[in-house]
Amino acid sequence: MSEKFQGYLYLSLAMILVGSTVIASKIIAAGLAPFTATAMRFAIAFPLFLLLKWITETPWPKLGRRDWLILIAQAGAGSVGYTTLLIAGLSLTSATDAGVVIGTLPIVSAAIAILLLGERPDRRMLAAIALAAAGVLTIVFKPGEGDAHSPLGTALIFGAVICEGLFILINKRVGAEISPLALSTLMAGLGLAVALVPALFEAPSAARIDKGAIVAVLYYALIPTVAGFVLWYAGSARVSGTEASVFTALAPVSAVLFAFLLLGEPVGTHQLLGIGCVLAAVLGLTVPQIRASRRTARAFQAGKA
Repeated sequence: MSEKFQGYLYLSLAMILVGSTVIASKIIAAGLAPFTATAMRFAIAFPLFLLLKWITETPWPKLGRRDWLILIAQAGAGSVGYTTLLIAGLSLTSATDAGVVIGTLPIVSAAIAILLLGERPDRRMLAAIALAAAGVLTIVFKPGEGDAHSPLGTALIFGAVICEGLFILINKRVGAEISPLALSTLMAGLGLAVALVPALFEAPSAARIDKGAIVAVLYYALIPTVAGFVLWYAGSARVSGTEASVFTALAPVSAVLFAFLLLGEPVGTHQLLGIGCVLAAVLGLTVPQIRASRRTARAFQAGKA
């Protein structure tokens, strides 16, 4: 298995977990305030990252002032900004609507990769981004949506998308070499520090904290945060920022499917068509890598013979 294909696999799994955060955030929104829930998320995840780092004997990186500033900005935008805005938005709109808005993540991430990182995608990459965008637009412009939607909720979730796009790609501006586990640990620790102060001044969102919200925070901390961080950074280290942006299209796919399976929200023809376009975009990148890996393996075996 090639390094790049491994990266594609890790990115796919990470984005499926990101999609599940929509369901967790919908449950959290009913019983906890956004910054309080975010601080709890990282308070649970940070010690686990430290434990994993100690078990694996992963060293701390040597960081300069510029790298620290970038990491703090990344934690503030992605770790805290994404979570708080998503929870706040989901207190106003449905999980399906959130999944649709999160579908703009590939476009936002690609724009960040091209504008901020100066990357120049090839034709195959542009085709994959276009196909993923087509899937997103198919979902966004589905007809027959006469029910009221919250413009503020939509705006908050789109803000979360921008934060996630920055979180995904801005780490490539860090000059020092940082292992995925060390970087994940730093993101959790810095995220806790950034979220803790506003959480202390935040009014409770409910008179009685819902047990389901606590369980959802535990899930969010253990699975999408711990497992998702490690998977994403391990994957993004093996591919370009533009390639990574395509795999963010899997987040809305998993969000819509989870909303249907776990919350019972309806999924129509347009959502299914959009999901098909997104999967085709991802396969358009991964299948050539699988074939290349097989050709390399056959050539290696032939050389040994």
